[in-house]
Amino acid sequence: MNKEERVAQAVAYFKEGYNCAQSVVLAYADLYGLTHDLALHVAASFGGGIGRMRETCGAACGMFMLAGFERCATSGADREGKAANYALVQQLAEAFKQEHGTIKCGELLGLTKKDPIVSTPEARTPQYYAKRPCSMMVESAARIFGDYLVKEGKLC
Repeated sequence: MNKEERVAQAVAYFKEGYNCAQSVVLAYADLYGLTHDLALHVAASFGGGIGRMRETCGAACGMFMLAGFERCATSGADREGKAANYALVQQLAEAFKQEHGTIKCGELLGLTKKDPIVSTPEARTPQYYAKRPCSMMVESAARIFGDYLVKEGKLC
């Protein structure tokens, strides 16, 4: 699959009911040898701004999880690997912020601190998709990560 097919696949996963983080990770999982099931489990807790707490956007978290497959520390003492990973995460976060102004789920949703945090997700209805920017965030995160892979010559 090329970048645009992966972006479309991420959005399709979200519209099938997967959370935002899962949708982004699933779209690229095969590149890193992740099974569908493993990708779902790894990303499960990051939807809804990490456990539906409306913190860091789950779509952005999915992108950051994928960054670990690109650059990471290979030992506890690997400071260069850690720095490379953190630099990539910061680069991806900045690209997301440039598009949306923030990486915070609650801000992207226009929530206030008075809005209660609940664990039960809303039903995925046409009204849900119409009022929420989440599909757009999934598309954006998948595209930003895909752009990175294209730039690195790992995807077309």
